[in-house]
Amino acid sequence: MKSIFLTIILLAPFTLPGQIDAKLIQFPDVSDTQICFTFGDDLWIVSKSGGDATKLSSPAGRETNPKFSPDGQSIAFEANYDGNNDIYTIPVRGGVPQRVTGHGMTESIMDWHPGGNKILFGSSSESGKQRWSQFYLVNKDGGLPEKLPVELGANAALSVDGNQLAFTDKSRIYRTWKRYRGGTAPDIHVMNLKTLECENITNNDANDEKPMWHNSMIYYMSDNGPAMRNNIWVYNPADKSNTQLTFFKDYDIHHPSIGPADIVFEAGGKIHLMNLDDHSTKEVKINAVGDFTSVRPALKKVNRNIFSYHVSPDGMRAVMEARGDIFTLPRKKGVVRNITKTSGVAERFPAWSPDGKSIAFFSDASGEYELTIHNLKTGDNKQVSNLGPGFRYRIFWSPDSKKVAFIDQTMTFWELEIESGSLSKIDQESTLFEGGLRSFTMSYSTDSRWIAYVKAGDNKNSAVFLYDSNTKKSTQVTSGFYNDNQVYFGPNGDHLFVSTNRGISPVYSDFDNTWIYPNATQLAVVPLRKDVDSPFLPENDDVELEDEDESENEDEKDESDDDEDDNEDGDEDDEDEVDPVEIDLEGFERRMQVLPVKVGNMYNISASGKKVIYIKVPNSGSEGEKNTLKYYDLEEEEEKTIMADVNNYVLSSNGEKMLVSVNGDFGIIEVGADKKLEDKLATSEMTSMVDPREEWKQIFNDVWRLERDYFYDKDLHGVDWNAMKSRYGQMIDQAMSRSDVNYIIGELIGELNASHTYRGGGDSESASRKNVGYLGVDWEKINGEFRIKTILKGADWDLSSRSPLEMPGVNINEGDYILEVNGLPLNQYNDPWIPFTGMANKTVELTVNDKPSLENARKELVKTMRSETRLRNLAWIESNRKMVDELSGGKIGYIYVPSTGIDGQNELIRMFYGQWHKEGLIIDERFNNGGQIPDRFIELLNRKPLAFWDVRDGGDWQWPPVAHFGPKAMLINGWSGSGGDAFPDYFRKAGLGPLVGSRTWGGLIGISGAPGLIDGGRVTVPTFRMYDPDGTWFKEGHGVDADIEVKEDHEALAKG
Repeated sequence: MKSIFLTIILLAPFTLPGQIDAKLIQFPDVSDTQICFTFGDDLWIVSKSGGDATKLSSPAGRETNPKFSPDGQSIAFEANYDGNNDIYTIPVRGGVPQRVTGHGMTESIMDWHPGGNKILFGSSSESGKQRWSQFYLVNKDGGLPEKLPVELGANAALSVDGNQLAFTDKSRIYRTWKRYRGGTAPDIHVMNLKTLECENITNNDANDEKPMWHNSMIYYMSDNGPAMRNNIWVYNPADKSNTQLTFFKDYDIHHPSIGPADIVFEAGGKIHLMNLDDHSTKEVKINAVGDFTSVRPALKKVNRNIFSYHVSPDGMRAVMEARGDIFTLPRKKGVVRNITKTSGVAERFPAWSPDGKSIAFFSDASGEYELTIHNLKTGDNKQVSNLGPGFRYRIFWSPDSKKVAFIDQTMTFWELEIESGSLSKIDQESTLFEGGLRSFTMSYSTDSRWIAYVKAGDNKNSAVFLYDSNTKKSTQVTSGFYNDNQVYFGPNGDHLFVSTNRGISPVYSDFDNTWIYPNATQLAVVPLRKDVDSPFLPENDDVELEDEDESENEDEKDESDDDEDDNEDGDEDDEDEVDPVEIDLEGFERRMQVLPVKVGNMYNISASGKKVIYIKVPNSGSEGEKNTLKYYDLEEEEEKTIMADVNNYVLSSNGEKMLVSVNGDFGIIEVGADKKLEDKLATSEMTSMVDPREEWKQIFNDVWRLERDYFYDKDLHGVDWNAMKSRYGQMIDQAMSRSDVNYIIGELIGELNASHTYRGGGDSESASRKNVGYLGVDWEKINGEFRIKTILKGADWDLSSRSPLEMPGVNINEGDYILEVNGLPLNQYNDPWIPFTGMANKTVELTVNDKPSLENARKELVKTMRSETRLRNLAWIESNRKMVDELSGGKIGYIYVPSTGIDGQNELIRMFYGQWHKEGLIIDERFNNGGQIPDRFIELLNRKPLAFWDVRDGGDWQWPPVAHFGPKAMLINGWSGSGGDAFPDYFRKAGLGPLVGSRTWGGLIGISGAPGLIDGGRVTVPTFRMYDPDGTWFKEGHGVDADIEVKEDHEALAKG
């Protein structure tokens, strides 16, 4: 762990061995004489004229958003020293960082109050949903924050006199979508904090961000110019004009920050200063001096980055892909070997050949992923393909070790001959995305002639196909009437085993007459020829009588066999010879028989001898159960358990052993019943020498290729992708941390001008986290003591989230003082959250009184909450519902839908079933953060009356029994997107009612997964785009317009 620097080292004016030309400087701020900034995830400071910079602090994790105090003597910044991302201050000459805030949620520094005693920050800690922030002022020495009267906020700045606030209600600063013009594009608003009057001073479709005051002028960042790049603009309140001041065309500027005489910003990894008098700009050359251990090659354990694995044919060793290297590991004893050792190269999907002599994998050493064969005897690696651009998945060897089959990102199946490199196209799918591509399997027949696989038809059901390597033809052998999931040739060359969804049994809803058909997978066997008997033929124990002539013939045959055994030339040939596999293609599905295994969820079938092996997954809806590795014994006609809690497995080529994955551990076990993972593979000994800069180049190139190969539009929205590789690729050499790499990747993928382009993760140093415990209250400070202002109340009808102070038996009320926490005085802390750090979901003892005194105080035990987010969300929802109920006299119901994912569908269901009987419904999807495609949401809301039933006693029935036939309306806004775009779009198309509010985000170019990056990082690739039944594209980057436009009125919100 890096230590915190308590003093600044004065550097000599000559160049030191550890000095570098600092680029990729982020979050700069400027004072009269200095610039502070983040570089390599640490906090640095330098003269405003540039030169040698010194490091201020370097804790574990990342320090960001440094801001000089108005007198230039202190710096406020964000860091994690104490378990959460909080605000700290440090003197510009060094010292011990002082903690300012202690809430468990992130606080984002905006700037200092002009008076210099307070810090302005944003946080979503008290917002009704984690889609917007609010603004606070906190004393520079800490304390209970003061909330400003802006309901919806993102970034802000105070005027020189502190009486006006320039702010945005939305933000695109960290979004990797350039040239965006949708409903989330922010404007700059100015609010008078005394009168609460508010004005939109930009009012355009561009992205206007980061307001900064200088006297009466408001500077800001905007991409409103012809280049659609972020540049510096200025608003003049005298004539209400907006003027562009900088004109960067190749790179966007980032994180502009204002000082007494300049604005400092970053563009293309370089720092620039803009003079506020004449608006001239200049680059500031900065040198950084340090040890820079973050970019030094280091030996790292890589067992947390295992992505794929296979097993040797005899089951004595495993082969694994981890951190882009290929390793072999012994079953029990021996050496863990890194057989590739390539820091700047990614090797993926290793597979051990059935003859045990080779390991195949895909390597990008050539610049593209090519099939490479590692010779286990010589240690040599040989590229045997010239496939060119593309990404390839699991490798399947033919039993004779002469060929391999695989699938690529185009969903094409290939067979490649190792010796000649000859490539044959087998077939092509049309419905697979990342999950299906990664789990896709093919199976070779024992004679290496046939390849069995499944492929979807026009009805989207997968059918079984057989590819004949001799004729190069594929034949569909099942009808596709049902969905066949996976196939596996039996080891005797007589059977094909199939997992298939044919177990039809409905599950009915507890709320209405809706039904689904889960848990439908069955196992089946198909004799390959008409002359192969079914494994389930009836048997009859009887005495077999041997014919005398047949007995003599057998004796003669035995003698003949003995003669042949004497021929040493023929003995080995006979052992290697494999009987040809003939298949009767006609009548194939008619010969299929279901194994007597209970229908359910099963995957990864294989076969060893008479055993059909598979993983059984708990039935949909069941809780607490785990995956189980099982087999069905065809001879004993019995299902048996091999091992419980198995995530996946790979069967060895000889069928005797299997590599199993069990909750992050691996082991090789024998195929049989009731096994235990007694000998775990030594994955902790897997190490690679990682050169960060070389690895980061590979990661960048991988991202560039993934977008090139998977993006839904092969023309990449007209972007010159090669030029983008050159533009941003050169910045990788300037990266000092994995966070820098993610920043560069974000700039690259943002050029696609598409939604759902995200990146994150990777091997970054992170600080430890200590979750704060919460009481579900709003606090106030009276006479130096912390008092409960409000106990948060959700909804009476919701039991999922309640303040722990509302638990029956707890005697704590609004207005009570919390004097001690576990015996420690609460008033010794700056804010009431600090003593609850690390206390989430734990029992605490509170000393409580109705006055600020320990006299007659009482002790109360409560169990804290891990988060107040859900409770605050429920309180906001219930306040909206009550308002609608009161204003309509109980005639209109209110339904809030927070997303189109699981939480959204749950909220829709429970609020709909509680209010479907109302005359009208308001569906509120504001701040909807998307999820799934919401067609089922519309089906529920769009049920039409089909009939009514008259009964003798009681009320008549409507049919469908639970449906709303009355008028509806939907509330939308610019914080709603993705599925939150589709929901109002479908609502309108279904004619369900008007859309009221403001335009939505506008992002329906969707994602379906993408290959991971070698260090555990991730990137998304938009792989599909929505268009309407008439063939027109959804308005990507625009959003869904309201039928009745009602924009956010910040003045009205501030006034309540």
